Amino acid sequence: MSIVVDDYHKNYGETIAVAGISFTVPAGEILGLVGPNGAGKTTTLRALAGILTPTRGRLAIAGHDLAREPVDAKAALAYVPDDPKLFDQLTVWEHFRFVAGAYRLRDWIGTAENLLRQFELEEKRYALASELSRGMRQKVAICCGYLHQPQAILLDEPLTGLDPRGIRTMKDSISERARDGAAVIISSHLLSLVEDLCSSLLIMHRGRQLAHGKLAELRRELTESGRQETLEDLFFRLTEQPSTVIAAPNG
Repeated sequence: MSIVVDDYHKNYGETIAVAGISFTVPAGEILGLVGPNGAGKTTTLRALAGILTPTRGRLAIAGHDLAREPVDAKAALAYVPDDPKLFDQLTVWEHFRFVAGAYRLRDWIGTAENLLRQFELEEKRYALASELSRGMRQKVAICCGYLHQPQAILLDEPLTGLDPRGIRTMKDSISERARDGAAVIISSHLLSLVEDLCSSLLIMHRGRQLAHGKLAELRRELTESGRQETLEDLFFRLTEQPSTVIAAPNG
């Protein structure tokens, strides 16, 4: 089931945070959401998570309109912000138990055990969140997001605080969820992460959508004078000359 954003606008009084973006992330696809600070990326993710109400536009998660079916939409979703907040006085396992209760999960323990092993958290099962490093807290937040096997996943800077092994585990887990049919959005300043994992790309600048489409097609479309651009070249050219708006074929 897909993620759908249709003519999404978000204003704060006279300030325009997002100015009418539209895109779809089909099941099994990973979209890279990139742009400078203040581009509107987090505002878009927070609206998709049901935290912010759009000024205008339609948002849907796994076939559920967020305005009309917010509970069903959120039940199909996992959102992990760039600085996830845990409950300091709960252990890692108590976080899993809390999430299982919130989503009314049955037979969740096997999934939780697999997540502990995958993210190398077994030795931290009974550790309080307040005792965990930044990277460990990130892993716990991701595991809690995965526990109910969401159909749509929103990740804001998912590699923050992770060591090299943790980075590889995280990247493998994201690819695995997409292969299993989840629609995934990754917002990151790490263009290498986007190139490694994402099948499509959306570049934003000052709330506007500058480029959207399949990554391979965008590379072909955005070649200048026969020179194949890197993603970094593409990013800086578009964000430094934001009057250009490009969409790849069928993007």
